[in-house]
Amino acid sequence: MTSFSKVFAILSITFFFSCTQKPIIHPATSDVPLTSYVNTFIGTGGHGHTYPGATMPFGMMQLSPDTRLDGWDGCSGYHYTDSYIYGFSHTHLSGTGVSDYGDILLMPTDTIVFNNGADGQNGYRAHFSHANEKATPGFYQVHLDTTNIDVALTVTKRAGIHQYKFPKVQKQVVILDLEHRDALLDHNINIISDTEINGYRHSKAWAEKQLLFYHMRFSKPITNKTFNENRTKVALEFDSKTSEELSIRIGISAVDEEGALQNLTTEVGNKTFDQIKQAANDSWEKELQKIVIESPNTDYKTNFYTSLYHTMIAPNLYQDVDGRYRGMDLNIHNTKDFEYYSVFSLWDTYRATHPLYTIIDQKRTNDYINTFLAKYDEGGIMPIWDLAGNYTHCMIGYHAVPVIADAYLKGISNYDPEKALQAMKHSATQNKLGLASYKSGGFIPVEEEAESVSKTLEYAYDDWTIAQMAQAMGKSDDAKTYTQRAQYYKNVFDPSTKFMRGRYRNTWFTPFDPYEVNFNYTEANSWQYSFYVPQDISGFIELMGGKAVLEQQLDALFTAKDQTSGAHQVDITGLIGQYAHGNEPSHHIAYLYNFINKPHKTQEKVHEILTKLYTNTPDGISGNEDCGQMSAWYVLSSLGFYPVTPGSDYYVIGTPLFEKGTIQLENGNQFTIVANNINDANKYIASASLNGKEYPYTYIKHQDIMNGGSLVFEMTNTPSTWGTNDNDIPKTQIEEHLITSPPFIAEGDIAFKEKSQITLQSINQEAEIFFTLDNDEFRKYSTPITITKPAILKTYATEKGIKSPIIETEFFKINPNLKITLENEYANRYNGGGPDALINGIKGAMDYRSGSWQGFHNRDLIASLDLGSIKNINTISIGFLEDQRSWIFYPQKVEFWISEDGKQWNPLDKNTFIKSPTPSAEVSIKKIDVSSISRKAKFIKIKAQTVGTIPEWHIGSNYDGKAWIFADEITVN
Repeated sequence: MTSFSKVFAILSITFFFSCTQKPIIHPATSDVPLTSYVNTFIGTGGHGHTYPGATMPFGMMQLSPDTRLDGWDGCSGYHYTDSYIYGFSHTHLSGTGVSDYGDILLMPTDTIVFNNGADGQNGYRAHFSHANEKATPGFYQVHLDTTNIDVALTVTKRAGIHQYKFPKVQKQVVILDLEHRDALLDHNINIISDTEINGYRHSKAWAEKQLLFYHMRFSKPITNKTFNENRTKVALEFDSKTSEELSIRIGISAVDEEGALQNLTTEVGNKTFDQIKQAANDSWEKELQKIVIESPNTDYKTNFYTSLYHTMIAPNLYQDVDGRYRGMDLNIHNTKDFEYYSVFSLWDTYRATHPLYTIIDQKRTNDYINTFLAKYDEGGIMPIWDLAGNYTHCMIGYHAVPVIADAYLKGISNYDPEKALQAMKHSATQNKLGLASYKSGGFIPVEEEAESVSKTLEYAYDDWTIAQMAQAMGKSDDAKTYTQRAQYYKNVFDPSTKFMRGRYRNTWFTPFDPYEVNFNYTEANSWQYSFYVPQDISGFIELMGGKAVLEQQLDALFTAKDQTSGAHQVDITGLIGQYAHGNEPSHHIAYLYNFINKPHKTQEKVHEILTKLYTNTPDGISGNEDCGQMSAWYVLSSLGFYPVTPGSDYYVIGTPLFEKGTIQLENGNQFTIVANNINDANKYIASASLNGKEYPYTYIKHQDIMNGGSLVFEMTNTPSTWGTNDNDIPKTQIEEHLITSPPFIAEGDIAFKEKSQITLQSINQEAEIFFTLDNDEFRKYSTPITITKPAILKTYATEKGIKSPIIETEFFKINPNLKITLENEYANRYNGGGPDALINGIKGAMDYRSGSWQGFHNRDLIASLDLGSIKNINTISIGFLEDQRSWIFYPQKVEFWISEDGKQWNPLDKNTFIKSPTPSAEVSIKKIDVSSISRKAKFIKIKAQTVGTIPEWHIGSNYDGKAWIFADEITVN
C-alpha cells in the first residue's frame, strides 16, 4: 500500500467514526462559585413568602430572622418591606400560604424585657436596614440598629450557631421566647448549667401538634437569668467584661432533648463558626454544581441559581443522626435504611419539583418515596400536605401517587413497588374528600363536596398515574380500573361553553362566569382549570372539537382581561390574561400549543414568563414560591423543557434561555443543552439535533437525558416549521377501556313552580340516554321530559355497549302562589340556586360550599314573601349557618314582620332574635323561628342584620374583614 493509500485509509476511518460517534460538545463551565449567584432575598418581597436565613440543602434547621408575626405575607416569618427584627428562630417554611413554625426564638438585646414590641410599647425587637444585611447559602448576618449588635448565623443539617457581637461595656442579654408565633401547647426551659440549657416547645398552628426539642450551649457563662411569670420566656445575662462576643450553639430534634444534644454534638461539636459556614457553603456549591449554565446575563444566572437553591430547601430532613424520627402517629420510629423527610407540599411540587429531582436527585427521590410509605404505615394513608408529623388537611388530590409513579416509570425503584402500588390504590379508594361520589358517579357533585371540579380533574390525573404504574407491573385489572377513572375529567366538561364546570344536582352550576373565583375550584377559576387534562390531551382536544378550537381557547386565555370576579383569591397572581403563573394549575398550559402543532406559540409564552415574571428583586417571584414549585418551573423551562405529564416518559420542549447548560447526572453522564444564536429576540427554535442527529420532535424522552449527550438548538427570531408535523408533536392519549359519561341536565329547573321541562344531553354524541321517573321502568330518552310534581329522575347513557353510572336527581316543587323579593343582592358564587333559593325546599348542608346556601357579604338579608292570599300564620322560620373560620357569622339580630296589604307592617317584637358574636370553632346551623303567632297576613318580611366588621377577637379583624350571612330555607306554617 502506498503512503497516499495509507493516509486515505486513516482519514476514511477517522471520518467514519466521527460520523457515528456523538459530536464533541464541551460541557458548560463557570469560573466563579455558583453560590455567588444565589440571591436569598428573591421572593422575600411581594407574595413570594421565602426567607433569607441560613439553611442546608433539604436540612432540618432553617435559622432565619423573623420580621413579621402573622398575616398572609408573614408566612415565612420575614418580609422585605419590614424594618424591625423580632429575633432569630430555627424553623421556617419556604413559600407556603399558611403561617407555621418560627420555633425557639432567640434575640440579643441590652435590656431585660419580655414584650416583643409589636404593640408599639418598649420591647426587644430591633430596627434594621437592608444596607447592613447580608445572606449567602448557609449564612446570614445583620446589624441591629437599635442596640448596635451584630448578628451572624450559620447551620449544619440539624444544628446551628448564633454569633453575636455586642458593643463595648453594653449589657449583654439574650431573650429566649417560646411563645413566639404559633399557639403554645406545652414547653420547658431547663437550665442544666451556667453554659447549657435544653427543653422543648410543643405548639399548634397549621400543624395541630408540633413537637420540637432543643439543646443550647453558650460560649461563656450565664451570669443571671430572669423568667417571665409563666416561664415561657427567659432573659439570660452574660458578663460584658470578658468579651464582646457571644456564640450560641443549638441542636434541634423532633424526638427528644437527647436527640437535640446528639445532633448538636455530632454535627457541630468543637468546630468554629467559620468552619461550619464554609462547610455549609461547600454543601450548597456541590448541590448547585448539578446544573451548570453559561449566559452573559448575570440576572438570568442569578434567577436560575436562586431558583435551583429554592428547589433544594424543602422537603426537610426530619430525622436525628441516630436514625430516630417522629412519625405521622407522633410516635418515635427508627430507620437507617433511608432518610426521613417532612414538608411535602405535594399539590404544588408533583408538577415540576419532583420531576426535577428524578433528573438531578434520584437518591433523595427514593428516600422521599420510602418516607411516603413509612407515613402510610404510621398514619394509615399517604400524606397530601404533611408538616412535622401532622396531616394539615390542606389542598386536594392524592399527589404522593404521581410522584411515585413518575419515579417508578423512570426506573427509580429503590423501595417496595408492590407496597407502593398498594398505598397508591389505598389513597384512591377512600370515601372522603368527595371520593365516594367520584367513584360511584364518575364526578363529584357541587352539593357533595367543595372544589368539586378541581378535585374531579386532579383525581382523574392521579388515577391515570396509578394505571400507568399498574400496567408496567403487569397488573392489568388495576390498569383497566384506573384508566377508566382517568377519563372522569370528561364528566365536568360542558360542551356548550368548552369549560370545566361544576355539576349541581346534575345541572351545570349557574350563573356561569369563567372569570369567577368560587368554591367549585381550588385557588382558581374555570379559565385556569379548564385545561387540566395532562393524561389525555388527545381526548381533551376531541372534546373541545379539534386542535383549532383548542388553539382559539388557549389564545383567548392569554388575551382575556386580567381581572377575576367572585372571591378575592390572593394566590391568583402573575396574570397574563387569565393565565395565572403565580399559582400552580396554570403551570403546564403554555406548553399545550406543542400538542396542536404550534410550538412557536409555546416558545413565545414560555419566553415571556421566564423574562417578565422572574426577576432579580425581592418581589421577583410572581406568587408563593411553594416549596420549590415556582422555582422548578423556572429551572426546567429555562433549560428548554417541562414535564407537562409526570408519569409519562418525556418532557415537552419550550425554548431555552441560556447559551449552554449542562446537567451532571448521578450515573456519571452529562447532558448538555446548547442554544446557538440565543438572545432575547431569537426565542424561536429553527431546528434541533440530538447527539448530532436531526431532531424534529417537540419533546425529549427522560432516558435520552439519562444517557447523556447533547441537545443543540439553532435559534431564530421568527417562527419556524420545526416540530409542526403530526409525527413530531407530543401526545398523551387514552385509547383503551373507554368510558361512557353519564348524561347531564342541559335545560330545566330543579326547583319549579308550575312545571319543569328537562332536556338531557351527553358529551358522547352517539350515546343513547335512558331515564326513569319515580322508579318506573327505564325508557329511552328522545324528547324533553315535563315534570309537574316533586319527583326523582334517574338517568344513564350507553354507547357501544358501555354503560355510564346512573345519576339520580331530586326535583322540588315551589308553591306557585309564593313569591320572594330580596332588597339586598346575594353573592353570585353563593346564589343557592337563584332568586327562589330561600323558598325552593333545598336546605343547605354543614359545608357552606355545598351550593345550597345563599350568601350575603357585609349586608343585611331583607326578604319579603308574598303568600298569594291572606292566610292564618302560626310559625315562621329561617335557617342560618355559622362557620367563623370562613368569616360566616349568625346574624346579630333577626326581626319578623307581617302585613295584610304590604304597606302597613306589624313587627313581631316579642320574638326578635338577638345574638352578640362570641368565638366558636364549631360549624353549626340554627333555625330561628317565631311561633304561636295566630294572626292573618298575606306578606311576611324578615330582616337579618349582619355583624358587619369582623370582631376584634377574630383573625379577620387584622384584614379589616367583613362578615357573611348564610341563609337557606324560609318556611311558613
